[in-house]
Amino acid sequence: MNASETNLIPIVTIDGPSGVGKGTLAQYLTCKTQFHFLDSGAIYRALAFGAIKNKLALDDLPGLVSLAEILPVEFVATSIMYDAEDVTSKVRTEEVAAVASKVAAIPEVRAALLARQKAFAKAPGLIADGRDMGTVVFPEAALKLYLTASAEVRAERRVNQLKNQGLSANIDQIIQDIKERDERDSTRATSPLKPADDAIIIDTSDLDIDQVCSQAENLLREKSILK
Repeated sequence: MNASETNLIPIVTIDGPSGVGKGTLAQYLTCKTQFHFLDSGAIYRALAFGAIKNKLALDDLPGLVSLAEILPVEFVATSIMYDAEDVTSKVRTEEVAAVASKVAAIPEVRAALLARQKAFAKAPGLIADGRDMGTVVFPEAALKLYLTASAEVRAERRVNQLKNQGLSANIDQIIQDIKERDERDSTRATSPLKPADDAIIIDTSDLDIDQVCSQAENLLREKSILK
């Protein structure tokens, strides 16, 4: 689908690093608008999951690109399916996240997944959650949101999430991992993590999710995306 075609479809992009509330906001807006949903981070995590599952080395460029081109991932409600298997929890591990960040920095891999992501833009509209949705994948989007929060707040959220899953966590290690991942993502040559020039930035450090959703919903109404 080219830019002129997607210009006819209302697209809302939600970019930002992990742990800022993008996923929850995207699900909320998807329910509000009844638009299609794209979790681009989940696509990269699914690719990382597949690479680990198939024992692909991170320097096996042909293997990674081939997997990206046929990646058997789809979204069913709030579940992430990989080759008909529900991998929603499996792709949220720190191991998968670390591999996903590394493969996402490979230009050939990003190119292989770009057309697939663009194909999610269908009537009546699309809510796209990711890191370069507003800068690279859908630069023509009607509304671009960029969520951010401090590394410390994001680490606390991750620790609470892991505790709720019955898992232990080292907050100092998670803070370090977050900072390293942010540095890697924001300085990579291809599609660095940054707000689009026309993005509206929302710092969620001191906001609860209801406040974030309320701000975003008001912005959709201002753009006449929501009535």
